[in-house]
Amino acid sequence: MFILKNAGRMGLELYLDLLSQPCRAVYIFAKKNNIPFEFKHVELFKDSILGMKMPGGNNPGHSHEGQHCRGEFGKMNILKKVPALKDGVLTLAESTAILLYLSWKYNTPDHWYPSDTQKRAQVDEYLSWHHTNIRGNAGKALWIKVLIPLFTGQTLPPEKLQEVMDELAISLKQFEEKFLQDKPFIVGSEISLADLMAIVELMQPIGVGCDIFEDRPKLSEWRNQVEEAVGKELFQEAHELILNIKELSNIQIDPQLKEHLAPVLRKMMK
Repeated sequence: MFILKNAGRMGLELYLDLLSQPCRAVYIFAKKNNIPFEFKHVELFKDSILGMKMPGGNNPGHSHEGQHCRGEFGKMNILKKVPALKDGVLTLAESTAILLYLSWKYNTPDHWYPSDTQKRAQVDEYLSWHHTNIRGNAGKALWIKVLIPLFTGQTLPPEKLQEVMDELAISLKQFEEKFLQDKPFIVGSEISLADLMAIVELMQPIGVGCDIFEDRPKLSEWRNQVEEAVGKELFQEAHELILNIKELSNIQIDPQLKEHLAPVLRKMMK
């Protein structure tokens, strides 16, 4: 955890849970660029998972509010989702808005969000495509292999996972052919916010044993280059929780929360 001394005098607070893909992007970006911040740990799984994106954009609602919905965080961010930023009187939700704000305020190196109009447009293009493609598909394996069984007590059939992986394969093919092509990174020779948002999402299935980089040499080489650009130690630090996600099977689920979510999740199983 990254908590600076004398944090009470700091303006910037980041509300994060590193199980969340967008939270990892914000965390990596801030640390890589030496941006001073106070880490406000919001534990999505302590009482609730309502702050995490569910497959297909489904959201079970907010009738049972978890830690991230109550108290300080709930008052600060009425959207009740992570990541979130508080900088003085300013509050922001949505990872892309947070990353852009940090890049502007702290004048981070140009390659993250290039000043060149065409390169910036390429970053924007990927970020627009990302949400309904890579983000829309990559996280589903986690739900199928870990979260739905955790909350429903039922294991999904293998063909359900295969269906999800087939959908992801289509997005990965498009990612390689349209965005990577023969370049080291999405926008040429240096890492950008586009690469950062993509890699944190694609690590989600890795955490549950679905190695999407295997037999994809171009994608695997891109991953290695992103890790090198970020720094392997920071990259591993940010992904430690997701790479140990199966430990969630040992946690105790609030019976009321399980009762609330189980019907919604069972619909997703059909």
